[in-house]
Amino acid sequence: MAEFLSTAGASNAIEQMIKSSKQRLYLISPYLQINPLLRSLLQQLDNKISTIDIRFVSRTDKINAEDMNFLQNLKNVKVFALDNLHAKCYLNEEMAILTSLNLYQYSQHNNIEMGIKITKATDNELYSAIYEEVDRILAESKIYQIRMIEKEKKEVPQKEVQVVKEPSKIKEAPKNQSSNSGYCIRCSTKMPLNPDRPLCPACFQSWVRFEDPTYPEKYCHICGKESKQSYEKPVCYTCYKKFYK
Repeated sequence: MAEFLSTAGASNAIEQMIKSSKQRLYLISPYLQINPLLRSLLQQLDNKISTIDIRFVSRTDKINAEDMNFLQNLKNVKVFALDNLHAKCYLNEEMAILTSLNLYQYSQHNNIEMGIKITKATDNELYSAIYEEVDRILAESKIYQIRMIEKEKKEVPQKEVQVVKEPSKIKEAPKNQSSNSGYCIRCSTKMPLNPDRPLCPACFQSWVRFEDPTYPEKYCHICGKESKQSYEKPVCYTCYKKFYK
């Protein structure tokens, strides 16, 4: 018999599913942003069972850079892309969860979701039908060539990379900034001040693989203090008011 799941119930059921998986774990979510707890559970599972088959399916370009790097380092993970994916389904050899919940950190903490959990032992016919549909989704999906993408992107010269979006006013050179030194918005390393290139060479090589100008970074390019910035908007509000008047 199916079990109803609230938002918290769905999140908890997915955690328990990861912990109990022994043969396979299929995680289907159009948007993917893995919270720290799930990362830890996936890492433990990957280390514990060398033969386990872990598969993620999401929409193309809906996996952020940090999650892609994390998944790349797991030995037993394959990541698939399906552009018209809207279903959210999580399945292992014992149970399946159908829910409105994306495997997305914001959704888990802010949205109101619901779903159902089906166990193979009590409802084998329904579980088998879900498993068959998951197989069909996997068959239609294309595998992400994670390592191949990384190798090719590292060879792209920085000067050839262009952000498609129009630069905002904040990307102009600071008018009142006397120093030519700035900070990398990802690692806070000291570097030449240049709002058009606010990442140090090492962090830029990581960013350029996905080229997401809105991806959240950690530091202001001018003052180096912790702040929610991005490649598109690399300067904190305080520095903006001070240097861009």
